[in-house]
Amino acid sequence: MTTSVLITGTSSGIGRATVRQLARRPEFTVYATARNVEAIADLADSGARLLPLDVTDEESMRAAVAAVEAAHGQVDVLVNNAGYGEYGPIEEAPLDRVRAQFETNVFGLSRLTQLVLPGMRRAGRGRIVNVSSMGGRLVFPGGGYYHASKYAVEAISDALRQEVRPFGIEVVVVEPGLIRTGFGAVAAKSLGAGAPAGPYRTMVASVDAAMAKSYANPMLAATPETVARVIERAVTVRRPRTRYLVTAAAWAMVHTRRLFGARVFDAVARLQFR
Repeated sequence: MTTSVLITGTSSGIGRATVRQLARRPEFTVYATARNVEAIADLADSGARLLPLDVTDEESMRAAVAAVEAAHGQVDVLVNNAGYGEYGPIEEAPLDRVRAQFETNVFGLSRLTQLVLPGMRRAGRGRIVNVSSMGGRLVFPGGGYYHASKYAVEAISDALRQEVRPFGIEVVVVEPGLIRTGFGAVAAKSLGAGAPAGPYRTMVASVDAAMAKSYANPMLAATPETVARVIERAVTVRRPRTRYLVTAAAWAMVHTRRLFGARVFDAVARLQFR
């Protein structure tokens, strides 16, 4: 029997790279998922099996988990990768879009986790890898609601790790820094959707410019394959860390915030986002 690995959000970026990385290993049967299976048809050439999965739809999630369990008895590894960034000032961000972001980033992750846990408990083993972000450890202006969703993932993961450990199940958080995927473009588009002449226009323009510059800088932004290799490590090592920060820049920012506190971090942010 091979180890079953269910990965969400594989139509692009980190999810797609993770499928390709894990599907190379003969001990894994990798299930690549997306709302539209046609968008991931090429991943079958990597050896992955394809499943439709929408993490905002209950029946879709149930069907995907049932398909894996029918073939393997349980989902052995769940990689909760699906997510996106909804940006904008706290005052101006449309709350219907904020709720939609939480449905994907938080509630979809939580519900899919709930669905795989009974099978993992019966098997007496399992591993859940939640893809968070360095944005779950620190906050920049313009991204408050996105950061809040990732802070929620961090808290859920910490509680879950302690709750399921007696059943032989491990929970790992992967925290990417800036990664060259479509994330930056989606975030920038939502950031620019606010009032063009509103009170936050100067801040929005500076955040937009800083994001574009940072994602274009190879010293700050890494490739999706970089994260995929870290996820592979989190899945395969005997005793995984509780957290994996990805990129040196992310490590530096998170630990600067931790060591020097909020006032210093805010002062640095004010210099960057005028």
